[in-house]
Amino acid sequence: MFEIQGKNIGSDHPPYIVAELSANHNGEIQKAKKAISCAKKAGADAIKIQTYTPDTMTFDTEKPDFIIQEGLWKGRTLYDLYNEAHTPYEWHPELFDYARKVGITLFSSPFDESAVDLLDELNAPAYKIASFEITDHSLIKYAAKKMKPMLLSTGMANLQEIGEAIECCKELGNHQILLFHCISEYPANTRSMKLDDIRYLKDHFNLEVGLSDHSKSNLAAVLSVAIGASAIEKHFKIVDDDEGPDSVFSLLPNELEDLVKECRLAFEATRSNKLQRSKSEKSNKIFRRSLYFSKNLEPGHIITEDDIRRVRPGYGLNASLYDEIIGRKVQTAVERADRVRWDLLELE
Repeated sequence: MFEIQGKNIGSDHPPYIVAELSANHNGEIQKAKKAISCAKKAGADAIKIQTYTPDTMTFDTEKPDFIIQEGLWKGRTLYDLYNEAHTPYEWHPELFDYARKVGITLFSSPFDESAVDLLDELNAPAYKIASFEITDHSLIKYAAKKMKPMLLSTGMANLQEIGEAIECCKELGNHQILLFHCISEYPANTRSMKLDDIRYLKDHFNLEVGLSDHSKSNLAAVLSVAIGASAIEKHFKIVDDDEGPDSVFSLLPNELEDLVKECRLAFEATRSNKLQRSKSEKSNKIFRRSLYFSKNLEPGHIITEDDIRRVRPGYGLNASLYDEIIGRKVQTAVERADRVRWDLLELE
């Protein structure tokens, strides 16, 4: 377990909900600020941005290697995509100040060392390493040196690659690590989410594990909390008709609010209480079956199966004592529908 700005991250605490803004500012800083306030209103714990420029991500070229061949962004050059999607460096101070004013945690995914430096200057409280960067050990080590929590997304990675990324953090003394189970499809098919890998990753690496969810509904996120996810990351936009690189798999404000409520409800509903019953359950014990006399009986009568019944409510002797009561004598007269009590019976 560790903290991000006072919020505990761990399976014994409510899931940490991160609203991912990504490219959904559509190049407008005011829209980015509105998204920050909407995420706060929806109850999210944090809002996340991405820190890069198109030039820190790729080359400005139309050579075949740099043209996306399939999927949501088919036919676009990488440079063109990142140019549209990036959050300008010059926005960052204003966005961090605004998040502090609103009262929500803001952090980011850095994509190179210059991004880490900028975020460090702004006192970003954590670093998220994107799935596509999990094999960039130089970047991971550079960020891990800042000794802030490291959130590592595992999309496309195998166990060895995940383990190597973890070791990059640990060898520098940074043990504040959370893995985000992730399916790197955009949007992701809920049927392909492989959510039980959350438990597998937790057991294998003995770390906290969350879900970075690119599906269109909240189902996978809620289910993941039910099986122990410590954090949820979900893309988020503020209006339905926004058209950007990530908009098709992004939640609207009311959907984000539902996500927060449903995930926290799933957390409460699935916590173990070691069978310590609630007050409401204890009070309902009166509706259990118990033993009642089914006939009027005289003193000295030997009780047979016809003389008592196991019925509701639960004020008589426990129904589990049925066999023990058969064959005993009543020591005083009883009436039909009287409770069976020890003081009415002759004790051996």
